[in-house]
Amino acid sequence: MARIVGVDLPGRKRAAIGLTYIYGIGNTRALSILHRCEIDANKRVSDLTEEEINRIRMMLESEGSIEGDLRKETSMNIKRLMEMGSYRGLRHRRGLPARGQRTHTNARTRKGPRKGTVAGKKKVGK
Repeated sequence: MARIVGVDLPGRKRAAIGLTYIYGIGNTRALSILHRCEIDANKRVSDLTEEEINRIRMMLESEGSIEGDLRKETSMNIKRLMEMGSYRGLRHRRGLPARGQRTHTNARTRKGPRKGTVAGKKKVGK
């Protein structure tokens, strides 16, 4: 099992798929990294040599922010929006969709489970 940037890559997966387990790396970026490191994308992660893993590590360090740095940058951007009091910041603070989606129906992922109907209404008996 290879460990790159603090993430354990699954040994049974292909190298191109295994790299996508790192936050900030998708399919296209993984294939690009492997191509520039001259590693076969179909090779299994468990079959990678130490030298190949080091080449991938060096490429990731030189390329840009991933994993912890990227998560921190994203959270700081959201905090900045909330402190400014912008519309998007208010939506983040309230836990509602920030990109213009409708909320009358749907939006359950952001709003959470439905609240039950208000209890306490009694039927008038005759």
